[in-house]
Amino acid sequence: MPRVVVDVMPKPEILDPQGKAVLGALPRLGFSGVTDVRQGKRFELEVDGEITAEVLEQVRQMAATLLSNPVIEDFTVAIETVPAAVSVVDPAESRS
Repeated sequence: MPRVVVDVMPKPEILDPQGKAVLGALPRLGFSGVTDVRQGKRFELEVDGEITAEVLEQVRQMAATLLSNPVIEDFTVAIETVPAAVSVVDPAESRS
C-alpha cells in the first residue's frame, strides 16, 4: 500500500527543550560527538490507490491544518516506498 510521510520539525528559530534534554543526556550515557539535537514528529499515512498530485496536495493540507502548528513548526511531505519484506537485526545479537 502506498505511504506518504509527513515529517514535522520545530522551526529553526524556535527553542527545542526536548532536543536540548536529549543532547544533555547523550554524554551522560557515554555518547560523544553530537553537537545538536532537534526533536520532531513523523506521520506515516497509508493511502488507497495511486499517489497522485491531488493526493499529495490533500496531505499537504492535512499537514498544514492538523499535523503541524505552522506558527512554530515546518513540515515536509514525501512518498515512501515500502519494501515487501524487511529483515530486522537485533544489535545485541550481532555483538555475541
